[in-house]
Amino acid sequence: MGSGSSVNIQYKYSLQKSESAFKAAVLIQQWYRRHVARLEMRRRCTWRIFQSIEYACEQDQIKLHNFFSYLMDQFTPSSSKERDFITRMFISGESYKEAELEKFCDYESIEVPDSYTGPHLSFPLLPDHATALLEAFQQKQQLHARYVLNLLHETRKHLKQLPNISHVSTCYSEEVTVCGDLHGQLDDLFLIFYKNGLPSPSKSYVFNGDFVDRGKQSLEILVILFTFLLIYPKEVHLNRGNHEDHMVNLRYGFTKEVMQKYKVHGKKILKMFQNVFCWLPLATLIDQKVLIIHGGISDTTDLDMLEKIQRDKFISVLRLKKRKESSRKAEIQAINGERESGTDAAGNEAAPRLSQSAQAPSTANRLEFSRWLRQTVQEQIDTCRRLVDISESEPEELTYSSMVSLKGVDDEPCWSRQEEWKQVLDILWSDPTPQEGCRANKVRGGGCYFGPDVTEKFLEKYSLQFLIRSHECKQEGYEFCHNRKVLTIFSASNYYEIGSNRGAYVKLGPDLIPHFVQYQANKTAHMLNMTQRISRVEESAFRALREKLFAHTSALISAFKAYDGDNTGKISLSNWATAVESVLRLGLPWRMLRPQLVRSTEDGMLEYKSWLDDLAMEQRSQEHIQSSLLEVIYRNRSNLETIFRIIDRDHSGLISFEEFQQTWKLFSSHMNIELTDDGINDLVRSIDFNKDGNIDFNEFLEAFRLVKQCPA
Repeated sequence: MGSGSSVNIQYKYSLQKSESAFKAAVLIQQWYRRHVARLEMRRRCTWRIFQSIEYACEQDQIKLHNFFSYLMDQFTPSSSKERDFITRMFISGESYKEAELEKFCDYESIEVPDSYTGPHLSFPLLPDHATALLEAFQQKQQLHARYVLNLLHETRKHLKQLPNISHVSTCYSEEVTVCGDLHGQLDDLFLIFYKNGLPSPSKSYVFNGDFVDRGKQSLEILVILFTFLLIYPKEVHLNRGNHEDHMVNLRYGFTKEVMQKYKVHGKKILKMFQNVFCWLPLATLIDQKVLIIHGGISDTTDLDMLEKIQRDKFISVLRLKKRKESSRKAEIQAINGERESGTDAAGNEAAPRLSQSAQAPSTANRLEFSRWLRQTVQEQIDTCRRLVDISESEPEELTYSSMVSLKGVDDEPCWSRQEEWKQVLDILWSDPTPQEGCRANKVRGGGCYFGPDVTEKFLEKYSLQFLIRSHECKQEGYEFCHNRKVLTIFSASNYYEIGSNRGAYVKLGPDLIPHFVQYQANKTAHMLNMTQRISRVEESAFRALREKLFAHTSALISAFKAYDGDNTGKISLSNWATAVESVLRLGLPWRMLRPQLVRSTEDGMLEYKSWLDDLAMEQRSQEHIQSSLLEVIYRNRSNLETIFRIIDRDHSGLISFEEFQQTWKLFSSHMNIELTDDGINDLVRSIDFNKDGNIDFNEFLEAFRLVKQCPA
């Protein structure tokens, strides 16, 4: 009996112990699941922040050029001198004729000094040349300008012979490797070659556009890809992306990179890149079953039309169009008083011009004349802004007909060219969406959103199995959608921040079953656990978001006051979220983000002026200038830099005094800044710090700081 009781006690004890262990395991599991769920929520919020800011910036780029287009078409300069300046400023990047381009390039006249220790190229290229380039770029060496221009010259000749849609077969190689966006991140390209092998007769590659911008080594990536393209023309295929566009390069870094690396011959190199970009094929078709395009499709995408388009016409999808000769003649007549106000030569209603209701005062009275000029310029720009619905606080659906870049545009009807242009725009800029149908992509400002039904009809029409596209950063480097009929591949790891995303490439064999390889090119990312990685990326995202909030301080104050009828200086947190979205229009879950942006309050009310002061203090700790000036700089810097680079036609990094003065007259009203003519002359002299008679970008930026300090 005693022995039996002892066994029962031990059994009960072990049962209780097992039950306690089981409960503990369940609690740990529940805690871990909640922890992972919270991390996933933070990751998704962070991702939304980065993407919203990125797409808003792209939308700003298109808005800026949309405004320039209408300014170009409808703004009547006050003098022939001002008209000539506008024409020179906006009509840049026109295509050269064959003979002119050959003469402009003229790489043979550039000597390579004996002191040059970098790689040497001779044509036709051999695999050893590619290996030498890879080793040189790993050691941070630079290819001489003569070789860069020679390479671009040969690449252009090769690309001109290619069709708009490249055809690849897996019969001639074991597999085809498809890479997505690289965006100037050379380490990712090196890692792809290390893992997958260099291009060769048995290893084919398709690089799906967006080789440049954002990263710091775009030029090296292009040199490597063009070199392999010439060595293995049947195994290496390049598609054009939306960033292979010189107007986009002005804003996102490639133009600046080239000019910094090649200060003497940079202009020639940029011109050649611009021409090479417009000759890049638009798509690649594998075994007639898998279509590779950079962005996506629309409900009007027509592969037959894409195959027949003269693709080099589209120097830039965002390029400002040339005004027709008839419009320019009418403008000259208007300036010379040869036409009645309000009608054109045919008696039709004319395009909006500077207001003629009040006679211009004498130029002898500079102050009075300056006020009149500012008023008329402001009226005209307001008219242009109304025509294109441009507003800082309300992004509207954009009209792209004013931004088509066509070579040799004349007065004949161009509806077919417009249709061709839309085909190119859609495949370079579009994104898939879970919703059915096809609609304008208002988030990016270009292309469209296409649903699974559009994909299904397109695949059925052309007997395709699935689409491969890039254009969007994905956390894992790739993502399927539309019932696995659309595959997004993105090859730039750590795109937003170290640890933000993996890069990936996909390999297709004869069975066309995709096999993915993921990677992280940054060593630091490998050392971080999930929590550390998300925390680091989250910190970067909220820092960018606070900068965005600070840049719109004035608009936020107005929005907050609308909810503060009693002028208490406080609003509810719910109203705070609504007001912030009404100003920034980023489509973010502000109520969910609020704990990271706003300190908790006992009564649920926010002292919004104090909150904005805290944002200003945070930014002033990085930039030691007045917060009101800093707000202007943060909000307008990207646009100002793009404007500066458009004016800087030779990409020298400098603009003349005359160009600065004329530009200021055109844009001071748009920036809500007023100056007299004497004030402009004083300003241009005061910001020329090194007294070299030219204005660089920092001096150009300083003008906006100085003017904002002037009393109203």
